[in-house]
Amino acid sequence: MNSARQALQEEPDAAALVNRLSDAWCWLEAQALLTREPSQSEAFRRISRDGRDLAKDPQGITRFEARERLSGPLHPDLEGTVRTNFDLGDYETACFAAMKAVEVAVRDASELDNSLVGVKLMREAFRPHENGKTGGALADAEAEGGEQAATANLFAGAAYPGKNIVTRCT
Repeated sequence: MNSARQALQEEPDAAALVNRLSDAWCWLEAQALLTREPSQSEAFRRISRDGRDLAKDPQGITRFEARERLSGPLHPDLEGTVRTNFDLGDYETACFAAMKAVEVAVRDASELDNSLVGVKLMREAFRPHENGKTGGALADAEAEGGEQAATANLFAGAAYPGKNIVTRCT
């Protein structure tokens, strides 16, 4: 950082620039994109293998950001197949697997028949309570009617991803 300070001596906001550069450097190290070179002094860093791979891949930044979004723990039903496919960049399969797990969970929770799938399953499970009629098993009877309909629409829409599933999930 001393060489950065020297290079920026004439800049009116040199301190702010050096601070931002320092923050960026720390972020690169925290992401394992820079690493220590054992044969050099403690201060020397090099681009890590992951950093080189990221730089070579035209979709590297997109994949890196996607992996960051999915970096936390997932529900056990999603951890295996969804994370694996997502990390491989197979977002369509990851989204399909995630929605399949949601479909199974909704069917189990609502105790609806296996013949109901996708949109029909979601519409029945989350059918709003209307005009004194009991709603679906998963509809929140205490929620306002519009909220119940919105939940039903959300799940039904997610169950039918349409033609461009990748852009809807990433």
